[in-house]
Amino acid sequence: MRILIFVLNHCEKLDALMNEFMRVGIHGATILESTGMAKVLHADEEDLPFMGSLRHFLNPSRAKSNTIFTVISDEQLAIAVEAIERIVGDLHEKNAGIVLSFPLDYVKGLRDGE
Repeated sequence: MRILIFVLNHCEKLDALMNEFMRVGIHGATILESTGMAKVLHADEEDLPFMGSLRHFLNPSRAKSNTIFTVISDEQLAIAVEAIERIVGDLHEKNAGIVLSFPLDYVKGLRDGE
């Protein structure tokens, strides 16, 4: 078993990605709204530390991301990455997103077939 984490930079593709995951047999994911460090720290060097917080307050429409967590089998890793790239394009392209996975040594609470 693995945990797969994907940061989707284009939130408008979330529904398509979830449908693609279902199509390839990946069922169940947790999705969190997130903001990347580069989006938070785009302030000029001479800005005071509080300016980033003030800018965020004054500009709530700053671009967001979705961070998706799903538990998959080892065999599903390549399938999941291929599904992601079918929806968002080549992950080597700038701002496409980032995917990573880690082996899991303990999982409790998944139903059979998940």
